[in-house]
Amino acid sequence: MPFDMSYLGKPLDPITFTYTERDVMLYALGVGCGPDDLQFTYERDLKVLPTFAVIPSFPAMMNLGAFMQVNPAMVLHGEQGIELFAPIPTAGTLTTRATPKAVYDKGKGAVVVIETETTDSAGKLLFRNTSSIFVRGEGGFGGDRGPSGERNVPPDRPPDASISYKTLPQQALLYRLSGDMNPLHADPDFAKFGGFDRPILHGLCTFGHAGRAVLAAYCGNDPARLKKFEVRFSGVVFPGETITTDMWKVGPTTIVLSARTERGQAVLSNAAAEIVA
Repeated sequence: MPFDMSYLGKPLDPITFTYTERDVMLYALGVGCGPDDLQFTYERDLKVLPTFAVIPSFPAMMNLGAFMQVNPAMVLHGEQGIELFAPIPTAGTLTTRATPKAVYDKGKGAVVVIETETTDSAGKLLFRNTSSIFVRGEGGFGGDRGPSGERNVPPDRPPDASISYKTLPQQALLYRLSGDMNPLHADPDFAKFGGFDRPILHGLCTFGHAGRAVLAAYCGNDPARLKKFEVRFSGVVFPGETITTDMWKVGPTTIVLSARTERGQAVLSNAAAEIVA
């Protein structure tokens, strides 16, 4: 088994991440912001998109060698959630600790749950990420299958709001400059090796587009009003396609959502956001 279970529940070594306003603006461009979103793309009165929380934690997510040794080509990002406790600074040095929380045996593969907590230079907790990673070919070890079933199921009625964002043909090339340099999103030959006829968009880029839709529809584009956001990656987006996020307000502060492309395929499911009313 490629997992050292003795690390479960124990924080790994901290990783620091230093960034500037330029990185904040580059991320916003990477998830589709443009001239109509100057509060996220221009240094005057700059604000940070809440989904930027995935960027400082990404190096810690990649620093799991002590806990698991797996072939990166066999790894799929299954789910992602963020929880925000304070506004994200527009620049600074943040520290992230990753903690392996669980390994579930799904038969044909294993699901690994990783939690990261990110603090500022004063030690204040800014946000938490929870990621589920599916490792193909590493199941069958007799472990707990883990939770199953659907959650965050949309009600049986038309959505209360739908927002569509068309991605650029170069969207993945732009997003990868924020840190995820996986060639699956840039190299046609590598994409074909992975079973795709062309490079696909990063799941976390789709995550960012859907987060923007929630901000626009229910938060007045105020980042401080988005407190939690979680999704399951259920399909792929090809750069140039349109991501439509359908949203249902099911409580005073709870939004259930899903996202699809013009091909009709669901690309995000089991998704929900918690907002400040």
